Amino acid sequence: MDKMDYAILKSLRENARNTASTIGKEIHLSVSAVLERIRKMESTGLIKQYTIVVDQEKLGNNMTALMEVKMAHPKYYEGIIDAIRNNENIVSCHLIAGDYDLLLTIYCRSAEHLEQVHRMVMAHEGVTSTKTNVVLRTAKNNYCSIPEE
Repeated sequence: MDKMDYAILKSLRENARNTASTIGKEIHLSVSAVLERIRKMESTGLIKQYTIVVDQEKLGNNMTALMEVKMAHPKYYEGIIDAIRNNENIVSCHLIAGDYDLLLTIYCRSAEHLEQVHRMVMAHEGVTSTKTNVVLRTAKNNYCSIPEE
């Protein structure tokens, strides 16, 4: 990885549909060089996928919450993770260190909808407690971190 690779990643982070021509103009590199570098990053697995960022409010999801989940024992992790994977409102799940075991990001329509998700999580075997924080505003969300070279 060199400064050009980082510049390409930053451009793709801003807009994954940027063409090699657009990126090349931004970073002063030929189209073929940009394409070669992108292909290499894809083939090595550095770039895992291209995706979209959706305006959740326009989908009717007017509430974002972060839920910490405490488990009785690690033997219950896989069971709840399977349930979480099958819930479209839970968009991320991280195993964390500290007082809680999991950190969930949840998009939902309302407080009542969040309560339904909360009940589903609490009803799962091995869950002993949760702590939920409602997001008032997201100040930053780059979806990926690209360190300086």
